[in-house]
Amino acid sequence: MSETSGTHRRRRPLRRAFVAVVSTLGLAAAAATLASPSANASAPTPPSGWTQVFLDDFDGAAGTGVNTSNWQYDTGHSYPGGPANWGTGEVQSYTSSTSNVSLDGNGNLRITPLRDASGTWTSGRLETVRTDFQPPADGKLRVEARIQMPNVTGTAAEGYWPAFWMLGAPYRGNYQNWPSVGELDIMENVQGMNRVWATMHCGTNPGGPCNETSGIGNYTACPGSTCQSGFHTYTMEWDRSVSPEAIRFSVDGTQFHTVTASQMDATTWNNATNHGFFILLNVAMGGAFPDALGGGLDGDTQPGHPMVVDYVQVLQSGGGTTPPPTGNRDAYGTLQAESYDSQSGVSTESTSDSDGGQNIGSLANGDWALYKGVNFGSTAARQFNARVASGAAGGVSGLVEVRLDSRSNTPIGSFAVANTGGWQSWKTVPANISSVTGTHDVYLTFTSGQPADFVNVNWFNFGH
Repeated sequence: MSETSGTHRRRRPLRRAFVAVVSTLGLAAAAATLASPSANASAPTPPSGWTQVFLDDFDGAAGTGVNTSNWQYDTGHSYPGGPANWGTGEVQSYTSSTSNVSLDGNGNLRITPLRDASGTWTSGRLETVRTDFQPPADGKLRVEARIQMPNVTGTAAEGYWPAFWMLGAPYRGNYQNWPSVGELDIMENVQGMNRVWATMHCGTNPGGPCNETSGIGNYTACPGSTCQSGFHTYTMEWDRSVSPEAIRFSVDGTQFHTVTASQMDATTWNNATNHGFFILLNVAMGGAFPDALGGGLDGDTQPGHPMVVDYVQVLQSGGGTTPPPTGNRDAYGTLQAESYDSQSGVSTESTSDSDGGQNIGSLANGDWALYKGVNFGSTAARQFNARVASGAAGGVSGLVEVRLDSRSNTPIGSFAVANTGGWQSWKTVPANISSVTGTHDVYLTFTSGQPADFVNVNWFNFGH
């Protein structure tokens, strides 16, 4: 769910205006939700063959905020420079207040939408600090959470829109490249209906190979208890061990939706999946999705019903380390820029350069890409070469920098780049670097005094 998600919506204006309703905070409703639902003390042990790569059990004192080593808060009505109302028409303002986002002292996270006496709504939205969740080559990734949706139904639930979902890492810092960078909605719900929607967003908007703004989605009823009255486990499993590559969605172990690479062209699939993702949790109020299924917020909507999250965990299986294993990169061979191990603000696209393949793009101030285990050998490298292109506007330029082992370390070398004649007009630029031997993690960092994108990179290497 995002500037993006949805099985009937996204980037559509609201079809009805929000009616400000002077009301109390719905104290009776809030009081009814204060008792903590039953929750496991911890996430289940990973099955045989799976390794846990992320976990938050939301343990902590009642009334405290989340662990900011794991999560960052989204606030206000949009990302900086992003679409208004988060691109979905939702009306609430997200906050970092513990009134909206807090631990309950019993191993749960609560995201609680509230309405003040003037009719203004607030709620909470979190996203993981990490942006590198993807399966290893020929392996699998499983992302799951045990959640009780807001326990409200009928007219009192009008406009409620809880979600557990993922966005492609290149979206962070760009905010204009949806849906091509991919979105995976593991759980969405609106209007207090006993349904869980799962959707993949990709391609172009509107229409395109992924039927945007709706996306490629499906829904099912929660098994046993309703989605609102009990906890259920919502899971996405991304499988690179099969051909075609597949992304499967399930609730309480029952699979109800699958998207495969064969459902779209190769470029669309690669642009949507050839990078890491970050995870989001939020409760929106109003917006195009609830509006499409019976209407959004009105005077009957009851505030104070939280989405309760027991845990979020990410598991990995098979395939080894995503590409390539530490120490397996030759500094003096051609290092394809799109083969990064982790990144922030980076997108990939097909290149028209002579060697074909893909390049990384949408590169602006603060973006970076990590290449693990680059082996420089015992004879020092003293030169860096990169294949770059730029269609940046006049006055826009920046630095391509090389750092070793940490993004906070001083660059060992850099070069400046401005417009080269177009985003696919390629040139090889050399730069001197400090002497390097041994094996290191290499960061390409991008620095500019302007916020605009300034460079694409196809490949790089080092020389003596």
